[in-house]
Amino acid sequence: MIILGVICGIIKGNISAVSESVLSEGVNAVELAIYMLGGMCVWGGIMRIAQKSGLCEKLCTLFRPVCRLLFKGLNPKGEAFSAITLNITANLLGLGNAATPFGIKAMQEIEKEEKTDTKASNNMITFTVLNTASITLIPTTACMLRMKHNSENPFEIIPVVMLASASILILTLTVTLIVNKIRGDK
Repeated sequence: MIILGVICGIIKGNISAVSESVLSEGVNAVELAIYMLGGMCVWGGIMRIAQKSGLCEKLCTLFRPVCRLLFKGLNPKGEAFSAITLNITANLLGLGNAATPFGIKAMQEIEKEEKTDTKASNNMITFTVLNTASITLIPTTACMLRMKHNSENPFEIIPVVMLASASILILTLTVTLIVNKIRGDK
């Protein structure tokens, strides 16, 4: 696309506009990255504080009944469950970047607990779907982007995001559980 843009700029005689755009948008990209980094650091710090204070353990307790239904055979007090619930918590807050390390840890712990090494287990598949669908209560990143671009009401998207993420989560988990049932306990 970049090459096509440069070629079109040359053909139309607007190469100076292309050059100006490249430079100004490069600066805008760096500014946006710094802006987003600030928000990610704040929320990542909040997650770390919640983890150290024991709040995450309380959230783990809250999610255990649901996780027991979804992740059959996993130890509810094990590392896998803990990482899964931390991942869910981060996703609920719209912190996909903070959720990623917990997601990686969850997969490693599920693999250890279930002793799988060559093939994804049903719990791994269910977690991947749950993580990818990631129900969001507060779309932090989207709201930060809307604030950066001077939205009058950056948080007005919250009800729609909640509805959309809940709907897709229900649909994908239903399909996953049906497929896992068909596959059997693997």
